[in-house]
Amino acid sequence: MSPAANYRPVEGILWTFGAGLLFVGVNVLVKFLGPVVPATEMAFLRYALGLVLLVPAIRQIMRLRLTGRQWGLFALRGALHAVGVALWFYAMATIPLADVTAMNYLSPIYVTIGAALFMGEKLAARRIIAVVVGLVGALVILRPGFREISEGHVAMMIAALVFAGSYLLAKHLTDATDPIAVITMLSVWVTVGLIPLAAPVWVTPTWFQIVMLFVTAAFATLGHYLMTLGFRAAPITVTQPVTFLQLVWAVALGVLLFDEPVDPFVILGGLMIIGAISFITWREAVAKKTQVTPPVPPQKMN
Repeated sequence: MSPAANYRPVEGILWTFGAGLLFVGVNVLVKFLGPVVPATEMAFLRYALGLVLLVPAIRQIMRLRLTGRQWGLFALRGALHAVGVALWFYAMATIPLADVTAMNYLSPIYVTIGAALFMGEKLAARRIIAVVVGLVGALVILRPGFREISEGHVAMMIAALVFAGSYLLAKHLTDATDPIAVITMLSVWVTVGLIPLAAPVWVTPTWFQIVMLFVTAAFATLGHYLMTLGFRAAPITVTQPVTFLQLVWAVALGVLLFDEPVDPFVILGGLMIIGAISFITWREAVAKKTQVTPPVPPQKMN
């Protein structure tokens, strides 16, 4: 079948739109549970419960012949991602939904920088300008010197950076092994990595909280699956702009469900970051440089 026959833009947009709604659902549930369940415990339970959904894939991975180096890279990525997940859960519980969502989009900017520093990819002048615009967008959100930067904002900045490192490792591993193994091993190692972070602050969860976190895991897993279907149906230049609607949902739900004020600077900074990501994505599609790392969709941290 030709590439043209596989090009289904409307289907790709719909799949991505559905994935975005599920990821917003994850954010809302984490925000709801944040005041009563420690962030690291929430993160551990979300991934531990999510492993139930990945049992078939785990059986498949056991049949793969992974090298010692690959096992080491899987463990390293899991450790990095565990730290990022814990920070993301903490940020979600302590700062507005819109702030977390807007700053989440920094990951693709960090990926672009990391690919240049560690993978030998060249940064053309236009990409450098786009990166600078994205980083300035982060400054607009944070407004250092004009408002107090909370621990939640610092946690989210670090989380976005850590997730970018995790994605670069994922790209390297995907080139050498089964993509299903990359996704599933991440969940396994993140669960293991979160144990020492969750244990010191552990409180016995209620059955309601466990059910909510299982629903969170199901939403996240299904969201990643729908996003994969979207990528198969249409190129990232078509589907990625749809993911930016999450900033709209975050602002609206923050106001309606959590009584969070609308911060125009967060919206402006978020739009600057989104514009930078969109430009980088478009330029890479035009150039068709297959060796250049495409921007990572920022929802993969969930």
